[in-house]
Amino acid sequence: MKFIINLHISLVFLFLSLMATGQISPGELAEPHAHLEGMSNCTQCHDLGEHVSDQKCLACHKELKVRIDQKKGFHASPKVSGKNCIACHSDHLTRKYDIVHLDKTKFDHKDAGFVLEGKHKEKQCVDCHKAENIKDPAIRKKKMTFLGLSTECLSCHKDYHQGTLPTNCINCHSFDSFKTTKKFDHQTTKFPLRGKHADVACLKCHPMEKKNGQDVQKFSGIAFNNCTACHKDVHENKFGNDCRKCHSEESFHQISGIKTFDHSKTNFLLKGKHQTVDCKACHKGSLTTPIKHDLCNNCHKDYHNGQFTKQNPKSDCKDCHNENSYKETSFTIEQHNTGQFKLEGAHLATPCLACHKKGEDWKFRGLDKNCSACHENIHKNFMDPKFIPEGRCDKCHTVTNWSKVTFDHKITTFELKGKHAEASCRDCHFKKVNSNQVTQVFSDLKPNCESCHTDAHQKQFSANGSTDCSVCHGFDNWKAESFDHNKTRFKLDGGHKNVDCRKCHHQNNSTIVPFIQYKNTDRQCTSCHI
Repeated sequence: MKFIINLHISLVFLFLSLMATGQISPGELAEPHAHLEGMSNCTQCHDLGEHVSDQKCLACHKELKVRIDQKKGFHASPKVSGKNCIACHSDHLTRKYDIVHLDKTKFDHKDAGFVLEGKHKEKQCVDCHKAENIKDPAIRKKKMTFLGLSTECLSCHKDYHQGTLPTNCINCHSFDSFKTTKKFDHQTTKFPLRGKHADVACLKCHPMEKKNGQDVQKFSGIAFNNCTACHKDVHENKFGNDCRKCHSEESFHQISGIKTFDHSKTNFLLKGKHQTVDCKACHKGSLTTPIKHDLCNNCHKDYHNGQFTKQNPKSDCKDCHNENSYKETSFTIEQHNTGQFKLEGAHLATPCLACHKKGEDWKFRGLDKNCSACHENIHKNFMDPKFIPEGRCDKCHTVTNWSKVTFDHKITTFELKGKHAEASCRDCHFKKVNSNQVTQVFSDLKPNCESCHTDAHQKQFSANGSTDCSVCHGFDNWKAESFDHNKTRFKLDGGHKNVDCRKCHHQNNSTIVPFIQYKNTDRQCTSCHI
């Protein structure tokens, strides 16, 4: 009976206890759970007669359950894993109570599965945890949440490359600066950077382009099979488009295979001496820098100092010279004869320098065409210029035979007749001074016979200081054919006509030089007749 009374009392107290629990609430629910106010909603979170159920929390907060099951996020971290939800997120502590009560200044983001590095450290929570960055519409509707973000860069950041590159930005970029690509290794691409390529700014090869209305730097689809995809072919495809046959990435100016380079592929074929010239003798700077080569004097000194180019700018050394020897000339005699001085006779064998080189300089224009310009006038100061103008050797001589003289002696006061016409000029005009010296006599030569001939008659016929041989002798021979004995004091008549002169005119040996006595001959008959 006592047992029944005690049981009855216990049931009464239990009933009163249950009634008190239903009527007296532990406190107001926080704002996020306010919709669960009321006795009828207790079992939404609580099991009957038990504490708050984690399963019921996660049944409501499904997005958390998914992450916990996937072992992702803060609630799957070692700091939280295994704890009851109520241990951190208590309720019934007024409407304004912060169920999450997260201290943002002390929160270690690493526990959320995403370490904040570089520039991310400087960001505020709201910079990333905002609705526009959340893809799930259900989570996006929540007033305040730290869920729904992805760890993918493009979930928060604009795709600067507009889908042309993979979406995992950290393969190239770091968290310190998006503008640098320290992590990117160009050596792992199909175009490893070697030599000078390693120093080239990215924009040089990866230019900006318009894509979807935006300026985007182009990284994919860059042609690199040939150097000319990026570099201008300064050779205009004369050597093909594989620059690597001659050049390397170390320096475009370092030429490989230069000794075997086929210069005939250029606009300038190497001939003669040009084949032995060192490349740098012509290519002073870069071997690829275009150089003028239309005219020889683009490289060579004009030794004629513009004598030809002033008259004709298109004239060039190759008009006369070739690549085998600059000393040789291809300028023909026929070409020379179209000028003002024709080459004839001995001039045909005369070397160019004999007339055209004056000292160290060559002279072709404005040359004096008189003989004395090249030849010494040996008759200077000996001849009267009125007969032979200065420098006009051609008045007497020819280019064919210098010793053959064509001077017309008739223009002088002494016409050459008979044997005189056969004599050489030297016979009369060159006098021997001594055994080693000969002097010329032209202007000072007198027209009398004694200027050249010895008076064999020892001045027997001299008159006024000279002897006129022509009174007796002619120019054809030395015979006294023009002498008329009848004009003397002894007229020849009768038997005297046929008498030999020597019968009457004997040799006089009384002088140093014997001579025939013609003058002062004894005219007595007994002088000749006994």
